[in-house]
Amino acid sequence: MNTVGIVLLVAFIIVCVLLVLLVLVQDDGQSGMGGLLGGRGTAAFGSHSANVLTKATTVLVVLFFVLAIALAMTNKKPKAVKDLAEETTVEQSADTENAAAENANAETWWNSAEESEAN
Repeated sequence: MNTVGIVLLVAFIIVCVLLVLLVLVQDDGQSGMGGLLGGRGTAAFGSHSANVLTKATTVLVVLFFVLAIALAMTNKKPKAVKDLAEETTVEQSADTENAAAENANAETWWNSAEESEAN
């Protein structure tokens, strides 16, 4: 893993931890299941806390997806040209063998049909 990959991985872990903590801090609201159990009467961060927490969560979710895609692109291993050439050779030889086997089967069928007519 190169330096860029390591930096992306560390940033991804930090974003994941912050996202989990931010979701845990959010107010459950009065309309959900948490409201049925009594809920809290005060907001942790003042009257505008829901708006700030919602925006922060949105930003962290976008960062999460961007970093996940960047990590996937960074760690993707391209196929080597040598591997592609070997695969092509193997496929061509397999096709040749299949064609030869079909020809042999066709000749055998033809020969067996002639023998049965002769008898």
